[in-house]
Amino acid sequence: MDQKRLRKNLVELLEGGHAHIAIDSRTLSLPRKYRTVRPPGMHHSGWELLEHMRLAQEDILRYTLDPDWESPSFPEGYWPENPSNIPDNSWNSSIDKFLAELEEVVGLANNRKMDLTSQLPHGGGRTYLRQILLVADHNSYHLGQFIQVKKALGLDA
Repeated sequence: MDQKRLRKNLVELLEGGHAHIAIDSRTLSLPRKYRTVRPPGMHHSGWELLEHMRLAQEDILRYTLDPDWESPSFPEGYWPENPSNIPDNSWNSSIDKFLAELEEVVGLANNRKMDLTSQLPHGGGRTYLRQILLVADHNSYHLGQFIQVKKALGLDA
């Protein structure tokens, strides 16, 4: 298997911009007054989706790299409360952490010293490739929901 080509394809999948929308701070922007609004017919606000994506991605990444990592309880540990207001510093911090950890996952995909198909030493048969694909899949699903929330609020995606 050509892992160089596979790594390039994984990075494209993680970062978006092809079949999926690109993940960046612009895509994840949302005016403060809309951050905790759940549009009619939707189960989550932009804040809930952003934090869920961040928490899940952090868990997948840390689990992959650290055999001593303790995952949060499911499902409550992966979904934040939806307060009435999210200040700019909290919102921006969540975006910054999400994007920084996404870059760590990209770094994992690009790490030529690692065989992507090798099993995690502590992962019950899971491979690095599986973990990277899980991040890409989970992010793309919930980013789609995030974009739907923005559109339902009358905002540009």
